[in-house]
Amino acid sequence: MAFLTQSREGAILVLTMDQPQTRNALTGNTAVEEFVQACAQVQADRSIRAVVLTAEGSVFSSGGNVKDMQKYFLNKPSADTVRDEYRNGIQRIPKALYGLDVPVIAAINGPAIGAGLDLACMCDIRIASEKATFAESFVKVGIVPGDGGAWLLPRVVGMSKASEMAFTGEALGAQEALACGLVSRVVAPEALMEAALTLARKIAANPGGVLRMTKRLLREGERATLESLLEISASYQAIAHMEPDHHEAVKAFVEKRPPRFS
Repeated sequence: MAFLTQSREGAILVLTMDQPQTRNALTGNTAVEEFVQACAQVQADRSIRAVVLTAEGSVFSSGGNVKDMQKYFLNKPSADTVRDEYRNGIQRIPKALYGLDVPVIAAINGPAIGAGLDLACMCDIRIASEKATFAESFVKVGIVPGDGGAWLLPRVVGMSKASEMAFTGEALGAQEALACGLVSRVVAPEALMEAALTLARKIAANPGGVLRMTKRLLREGERATLESLLEISASYQAIAHMEPDHHEAVKAFVEKRPPRFS
């Protein structure tokens, strides 16, 4: 059974985690391979300008399959084996999803727990249902964030709040998540997908190449010096000025009409 289902609305791709019976757990199934493949597809398809990631059922994602973790003390694998399992397993999701050039909106329908929260943090924008909750809960089951959460979460909510969440493992409600910047909007459950799609349509109305370069600049800006980012920006801007979509945008502005992007 596939973990991800896909649907398309014009330039928008909707990815839906579709294993509600496991609370959309990210391990013990094909989730990793499917995320990596889907991201490669998006990266290669220049007609995709925005992605919405959501889930079926009442849970966004419970993260790692806790029942499956019994294998670590029943089978007693070596530490090297477990380390390689993480490297070749769930750690491939942040490399693929966070590294994606196309803007990604997480439409969070319910609890986003552990790696499920970190998955949401890999996205660019997070919109939450009023029923959503959020927990960096690894400590509650005696493990550490193995999927990049210690890098992702502080960049979203700041180090102090990330530390509080990681050290206590306690959950935040949707309004608390809004207050600390973990999500940008909270909506009624029945309005979640339309809110995410409305935002995705606004994004997808813009030139695809410029969207990808803009996202890449935002990503580079998280770790580059100002001097380095200015140099990259100048290079990207030189490319943008040569693109037909820029020429069309300027002509449309001068002619006082909506642009018609390729």
